[in-house]
Amino acid sequence: MSNNTESSRSALANTLERRFFYIPSFKIYGAVAGLYDYGSPGCKLKKNVLSLWHQHFVHEENMWEIDCPCLTPEVVLKASGHVDKFTDLMVKDVKKGTCYRADHLLKDFCNKKLEDQDRRISPEMAMELKQVLSKLDGLSAEELGACIKKYGIRAPETDNYLSDPYPFNLMFQTSIGPSGSSTGFFRPETAQGIFVNFMDIYYDNGCKLPFAVAQVGQAFRNEISPRQGLLRVREFTLAEIEHFVDPEDKSHVKFPTVDKLQLPMFPRDEQKPGQSARLISLGEAVHSKIVENETLGYFIGRVYLFLTRLGIDKNRIRFRQHLAKEMAHYAADCWDAEIETSYGWIECVGIADRSAYDLKAHSGKSRLEAHEQLSEPREVEKLVISPVKKEIGPAFEKKQKNVLEALEAMDEEEISKMKAELDSKGEVDFFVCTLGEHVSIKSSMVTISKVKTREHQRKFTPSVIEPSFGIGRIIYCLFEHSFYTRPDKTGDEQLNVFRFNPLVAPFKCTVFPLVRNQQFEEVAKDISKSLTSAGISHKMDTTGTSIGKRYARTDELGVPFAITVDSTSSVTIRERDSKDQIRVSVKKAVSVVKELSEGLRTWEDVWWSPSQRWKRFWRSCFRFILSRN
Repeated sequence: MSNNTESSRSALANTLERRFFYIPSFKIYGAVAGLYDYGSPGCKLKKNVLSLWHQHFVHEENMWEIDCPCLTPEVVLKASGHVDKFTDLMVKDVKKGTCYRADHLLKDFCNKKLEDQDRRISPEMAMELKQVLSKLDGLSAEELGACIKKYGIRAPETDNYLSDPYPFNLMFQTSIGPSGSSTGFFRPETAQGIFVNFMDIYYDNGCKLPFAVAQVGQAFRNEISPRQGLLRVREFTLAEIEHFVDPEDKSHVKFPTVDKLQLPMFPRDEQKPGQSARLISLGEAVHSKIVENETLGYFIGRVYLFLTRLGIDKNRIRFRQHLAKEMAHYAADCWDAEIETSYGWIECVGIADRSAYDLKAHSGKSRLEAHEQLSEPREVEKLVISPVKKEIGPAFEKKQKNVLEALEAMDEEEISKMKAELDSKGEVDFFVCTLGEHVSIKSSMVTISKVKTREHQRKFTPSVIEPSFGIGRIIYCLFEHSFYTRPDKTGDEQLNVFRFNPLVAPFKCTVFPLVRNQQFEEVAKDISKSLTSAGISHKMDTTGTSIGKRYARTDELGVPFAITVDSTSSVTIRERDSKDQIRVSVKKAVSVVKELSEGLRTWEDVWWSPSQRWKRFWRSCFRFILSRN
């Protein structure tokens, strides 16, 4: 990391904490890693980011909404695979027992070696380390362990040896109810609440596809080594969308609205040392199958438009396709919207085609499927499973109802796999969702046969396209991309500024009288009341300190506009970044700020309006006359 980058990050961190955008939680007790409290400006900014997200996706795409509890029964997360597979690879200091994420240690080692100018490494070693970094997310436990041993990586604090990497489940476990017999977890994502409610929403939507469901809420992950502020935390806000679509038709009616977008894309085949993202139009990406389908491509485009609308630098965004080893076995395609920060490229949004896995995972309890009425009935031959109750009853006793329901809920693909395993082994390990456990099914317990039926409707399990947004990560990237310093009037001091988009700025404007004057203060109070009535968040400053210092204080909060009262009939409105000012009547001040803060007009629109041009002309004439006298 360069000295400039480190200095800028330090100034940013200091400003965020000093102005209480966010701080470590429980600070008076020494704080807890991975937990943060948002202060007033942070809360307002986060609320505005989520409001823009809601407008951009939920409102404009006419999505359904749902709000589910954070506490989730074990059986739900067992069915989804989280109980068994929601893990990161961890290593331990063999003497102290301190835990580290294995891939983070390897990443830090590689980056340090590549950046350290005092210890020059050979071109061959540099290429090797870059190769490791390019494949880092797809390395297995064995491969990570081999790299750690090869490069002699040790515990950062003690220099002790490390254990071999092993999986650590990231979910927080708890008990539901006083008896302690019902296990639950704090949800690691919001999506499962959407999947288990699929049928209710499907019926409410008139049994029509496609449709999308959105949910915003808290999620929890017991991170091994939380770090980098809001980028890796243990409790965070997720905004997730599950778009349900017919697996045989993943086109999107609105794809033509984004197909011309040229985006920096990093396909998996091009992720090699020295390679970087390249501009590809979404239309070309979908046509050439770089992106699997139109719906996935549409959401990639919408995510890009949302991030740039927030204020994320468009030149520091890329869309990286998951490597084959990163992809879940059921996923058809997956892309991450990554944003460049002082910490490198950070995954902030995942956009995945998860096929029909999620709904099928929960179908052991209740069949989650859609149907399409056929124009003509059709004859089909299907595999059908028939449980042999006289065998199942004695074998499972009180559990037989759960086992029967799970067998009857199987789709044809699952029946086919069971038949193949029963034919070869005589028994199969079968997961019963409602029990949260595996049972052994023997050949004598089921009859599997092909039957011909006449169908009037096609039944199928919908596929899911999922954009998942890490709101805290996006907010941190917004902080970095918006932060800059500029000299004060004397040039002796650097002033901190956030160039927040007015749409998301925590406060839209400040109001203050130019000097301590009762008439000016009354006008300022009247303007403040009008701003409150108009729903415009603002701050009022009547401290009487110099106008420059008051501007500097509000610039440091990212407030885009400042209303200065210097007469009883008109006021000046100052824009934060250009420091330009316009003069408007007291009556018009609130309406001008409202239009600017809601994005109905830009500062350029107002600055170059005929009335403002004339005012500047006459002020120039007046100054010229004064200078001649």
